[in-house]
Amino acid sequence: MEKKTGGWRSSNLVQAWLVLVLAVGFGMSLAGVQLALGPVIESNKTSETLEKVPELVLGSALAAKMATENQTLEIAPRQVRVQKPARDKFYSVYEARYQGDLKGWVVKTKGQGYADTIELLLGLSPDLRTITGLFVLDQKETPGLGNKIITDSWRGQFIDAPADRALVVVKTGAANPGEIDAVTGATISSKSVTALINTAIGDLRHPLTADPDIVGKESKDNG
Repeated sequence: MEKKTGGWRSSNLVQAWLVLVLAVGFGMSLAGVQLALGPVIESNKTSETLEKVPELVLGSALAAKMATENQTLEIAPRQVRVQKPARDKFYSVYEARYQGDLKGWVVKTKGQGYADTIELLLGLSPDLRTITGLFVLDQKETPGLGNKIITDSWRGQFIDAPADRALVVVKTGAANPGEIDAVTGATISSKSVTALINTAIGDLRHPLTADPDIVGKESKDNG
């Protein structure tokens, strides 16, 4: 009996080590795949961002008209550093111009949603007074609920919304400027997107509008 017990224990020990080895091997393989695909994914996101800039700044109709006429925006990417109490934050910002005139900005920002990280592209007027567009670059929210943040109908609420005040999510129907209807059953996802937008605008207002030579002409043109 003692030999059988020892054999049983030895067998369990071997199985445990086998499971551990397989788990480590699987983890290393997964990490290798992520390392290999990471640069490709980021490159694809950058390409998609550049493609979305005209629509997010000018609107879909004008962007399409420019494309048919073979006209393009001059897009200049930059990194904007924002000082924070804990640690500095860096934003990827795309400056969009046409024939030298500033037409707007596109800001890439990301943060925690309900299920995972949400990554956004936010279009803003040159003076940061108005939101001109919103695109969800990446999300893993709950299918059928939170992932409705990607729909045109929900994102469309943000177009022409004021950027000089904090946006507020409501459940009873948006009736005032700056109010955003929550996705039914996905209030957390809705609030996460809105909070990311509010934070990005607050962080970037001074860095992007501090130079009057950059935004002065366009702001006057807009009244």
